[in-house]
Amino acid sequence: MSRTDLDALVIGAGVSGLTAAVCLAEAGRRVRIWAAEPPEGTTSYAAGAMWGPYLVEPVDRVRVWSAQTLDVLRHLATDPAIGVRLVSGIEASRTPVEPPEWGSQLDGFRMCEPSELPDGFATGWRYTAPLVDMPVYLGYLRRRLEAAGGGIAIRRIHSLGEAVGVAPVIVNCSGMGARDLVPDPELTPIRGQLAVVENPGITEFFSEDTGPSPDLLHFYPQGETLVLGGTAQPDEWNREPDPETAAAIVARCADVEPRMRNARVVERRVGLRPTRPYVRVEEEQLGEVKVVHNYGHGGAGLTLSWGCSFEIARPDLIV
Repeated sequence: MSRTDLDALVIGAGVSGLTAAVCLAEAGRRVRIWAAEPPEGTTSYAAGAMWGPYLVEPVDRVRVWSAQTLDVLRHLATDPAIGVRLVSGIEASRTPVEPPEWGSQLDGFRMCEPSELPDGFATGWRYTAPLVDMPVYLGYLRRRLEAAGGGIAIRRIHSLGEAVGVAPVIVNCSGMGARDLVPDPELTPIRGQLAVVENPGITEFFSEDTGPSPDLLHFYPQGETLVLGGTAQPDEWNREPDPETAAAIVARCADVEPRMRNARVVERRVGLRPTRPYVRVEEEQLGEVKVVHNYGHGGAGLTLSWGCSFEIARPDLIV
């Protein structure tokens, strides 16, 4: 396509890129995605994934973006084919802590009685939140984009300058790729590994508030499977799943829920969370081209996806 064929070129086909492209295309913009990998090769595909503002700043903007996304996900949960469901469960801590300030936004939020908590946990809260089967959901977003006239081309670029001339606006949703494309040395990976196991009949989620620990503990029911997590390893670039790490994840989760102790591992997933001190949603000029950055969401890419995309797709930003 030539420059006159497109209104916007989106870089990246993870949940941020797909959602931004959907919003632009459904607003009547001519949009195409360039991506180094298809959606099934992205960090988004490897995610759990549950709505929750996970260690991201700035708080004021994150509060707005996450609330807007929550509204959309609640609506999408009315159609089971999309991959979004409203699921109840518990988040808990082994030490006395205050509940998250965003808890009041969630249905059924309340503090747990001690009898509701697993052994060894001191504090917890119960709520209902959107839980997303990311492989299914990314497929839905891709179909929605194509229905609106957009599409994806697999094309790896090494700088944003390579996209100049294709469209008057470049929307940079390249995740960890932005470290080299921009370049942005503030962007660093936090490696996450998950284990997917056969579900022994668990219907509620559980998540431990582990703070800054690299060893996470959560399990999310996805029908016949359970997605178990996980890890948060800073500055680790290895995307190959590690069987020993997967075994340790299963063991941690089985300590909380013994029914999964002998569950068969059917898949191991790894993704690199694109993390920086602040999520970057802003525009800058690259010669005659406007670049709109949308990256650095860390582990909250899903949680912020619709809110950030609404901001990007507003008429005064994409003209």
